[in-house]
Order: sequence, then structure tokens, then C-alpha cells
Amino acid sequence: MSEKRRFIRHLLVSPLEYQIEDGPEFTKTQTLDISEGGLLFMAKDDVEIEKRININMPLYERTFHIKAKVVHTAKDPETGLFKIGVAFLTYSDAFKVKLIEQIYLIEEYRVLRSLQLGRDMSLSEASQEWIKRYSERFKKLYW
Repeated sequence: MSEKRRFIRHLLVSPLEYQIEDGPEFTKTQTLDISEGGLLFMAKDDVEIEKRININMPLYERTFHIKAKVVHTAKDPETGLFKIGVAFLTYSDAFKVKLIEQIYLIEEYRVLRSLQLGRDMSLSEASQEWIKRYSERFKKLYW
């Protein structure tokens, strides 16, 4: 099978809810990975290719609303769940997910640095350090 991906994928396990457009309710699950163009998540039920879906991704006290289109599905033989791959519909939606990923990375960095320093590092302090150290490298992953 030939590789069709245009973007590098990054592991990111993050909670999300999805709803098939005009569907009755949101279903809770989590991401497996993300890229500039879309994301992959697990689902109990298969979703038809080309279906548009609404995604809610919570981050702290805020929820990001993203629109996407299903581009591939595959049943995982180990879990019996479906891996659902979606493409973002707009650049704005892709940017929201990139922002979420960056915040998760900064939070991981904050926890690690707190352990190294032997004190609790604030999110603001960690953000400033992380941006100085890693923002150029992070930017190159996408642009």
C-alpha cells in the first residue's frame, strides 16, 4: 500500500468528542495522533468516508470546536475499535489543533522542569522557557 500522507504525524493523546454532522449526540474518545492536515482517533463504530464531523477538543476550561471530514477508517484487529482519520476543513481548524498540541507540550515540559528544579514551575514560566528553547524546532515540524 502506498503512502498517501502529506504531513508528518505527531503522537498526541488528547480527549475529544465527535459528532457526525447533524447526528444526534457527541461521542467521547481520544486522539491517537495529529498532523497539520488532520488527526486520527479511535471509535467504537465505523464512520462513513467523506462524512463531515464536528469535533470538540477540551483544553483547560476551554473547548475548541473543529470541523473535519473523514478520509479513512480501519478496524484495529487487536481492540476491535475503528481508527478514524479526518482532514481539517479549514486552515483555522488546523491552527487550533496545532495550538492545543503546543500547550500540551508546554505542560509536559512544566512537569519535567518542576521535577528537575524541585519546585512547582508556573505555566507562564514554563511557557516562556519552552518558547525560547523549542518554538523554532516546533515550527519546522509544520511549516
